[in-house]
Amino acid sequence: MRIYIMRHGEAQHFAPSDEERPLTTCGEVHSEQMASQLASQLDDGIDLVWISPYLRAQQTWSVMADKLPQPKRLMTIDEITPYGDAEDVAAYLKAMIAVERPENVLLVSHLPLVGYLTAELVPGLQAPMFRTSAIAAIDYCPDSEQAEFLWQANPEG
Repeated sequence: MRIYIMRHGEAQHFAPSDEERPLTTCGEVHSEQMASQLASQLDDGIDLVWISPYLRAQQTWSVMADKLPQPKRLMTIDEITPYGDAEDVAAYLKAMIAVERPENVLLVSHLPLVGYLTAELVPGLQAPMFRTSAIAAIDYCPDSEQAEFLWQANPEG
């Protein structure tokens, strides 16, 4: 199965709170571009999408949704904010995968969690940096819990 970990699109710097920072126009364009690229990887559709509750992550998904197959389940997950615990999120994700057996999962989250979560899922991997709208793909075997980092893609421009 595949796990796709994405950092939200570029967000404005100023808002009443960090949770309320909206996407910039560039963030929307790059997120749409990455959705088109990801769609080519999803021959079997998408089973589950986890999104951070922060506005910029929710908007990233909204921009992407028209370009991607309709997910079987779409969930807002409070634990995948910038300050989420990668070890806890990885354990939660692995447990959900073991029970539900999805083929494809997409998480839309934030730095630093996206880098730490990628490293937590792929033992021995240095936490990769994520530009805004970047996506990392991990091949994951639910039975052995073995994971392999496949690629990371960044938007153009």
